[in-house]
Amino acid sequence: MNSNKYAVIMAGGIGSRFWPMSRSAHPKQFIDILGTGESLLQQTFKRLSRICPDQNILIVTNEQYADLVAEQLPSLNKDQILTEPARRNTAPCIAYACFKIHKENPKASVIVAPSDHLITDETRFVEEVLETMEAAEESKALFTLGIKPNRPDTGYGYIQYIEKPLEGGKLFPVKTFTEKPNKELAEQFIESGDFLWNSGIFIWSTQAILESFKKHMPELFSTFSGIQPSLGTEKEKDAILKVYPSCKNISIDYGIMEKAEEVYVRPSDWGWSDLGTWGSLYEHQELDPQDNAVQGKNVLLYDCHRNMIKISGDSLVVLQGVSDSIVVEKDGVIMVCRKEDEQTIKQIVNDVKIEKGNGYV
Repeated sequence: MNSNKYAVIMAGGIGSRFWPMSRSAHPKQFIDILGTGESLLQQTFKRLSRICPDQNILIVTNEQYADLVAEQLPSLNKDQILTEPARRNTAPCIAYACFKIHKENPKASVIVAPSDHLITDETRFVEEVLETMEAAEESKALFTLGIKPNRPDTGYGYIQYIEKPLEGGKLFPVKTFTEKPNKELAEQFIESGDFLWNSGIFIWSTQAILESFKKHMPELFSTFSGIQPSLGTEKEKDAILKVYPSCKNISIDYGIMEKAEEVYVRPSDWGWSDLGTWGSLYEHQELDPQDNAVQGKNVLLYDCHRNMIKISGDSLVVLQGVSDSIVVEKDGVIMVCRKEDEQTIKQIVNDVKIEKGNGYV
């Protein structure tokens, strides 16, 4: 396996839209949310280990989750777990990881991926990533993977591309990035045929992304250039503690991808979901004859239809006449919410925090 290939897994999120299963002390990437026996982080690591050696995979996470990462991925050494002392969105975390990799190997190509996505056709995914990484090794361009949409989903960002592929016909110049649209705009995107869902998965050489930081985010470039001698040494943690809290809170999309001149997207279709909500999880579950998705040992249903139900432990839950709802029980918290109103869960979590304290979130 080519030792110039690296992977960065972003695993610092809180996952509040999966409350109460996902808590600030144990968020969704560390949970077996699909009922497979593995957490989303473990699944992501196993998938990316087919692309590069295990020792070339870095996990970037909040410092409060470092022990969770080490517990779930015991083969990692401490140097592979990069801890953030403050949440600063994706641009600083990607800069941290890519500066560190570049110091170790200036010829590196990198895939950057979230820790909490579902990919059902992993063989196809691995093939497409490896091909795109080969392109990245020889290019100053930045690459992303876009998902061919099958519905006007308002929960995803979109990428518009120009239908003039590079040689080989699989990579297309990006025209625009669009944040989550309203339903009318999403429908227009689907009808136009030249929009893809933004997967949040990026591929580039470290040389290319560092040059992009230098040009488009010079302050962040200067910050990490200043501490690069400390990266990979015993001084790394102190250096990060010193500079990280002052980093701008900004996504890689806003900071780099929307500004860079050479950005290409690969239209892809390998059974992807960002598993951002209970509703998106429902779409990937086995259903009973009444179209209920049920995870739990002791659940009895009477005249219930199209529900997403996840019950932890041995709790007995009996539902009668409940339809089109999310029912979740975890550690003394029970939440029942209409599926169509699941966007309110984030606000519910904020309200619980104010009314009942941090113990429940």
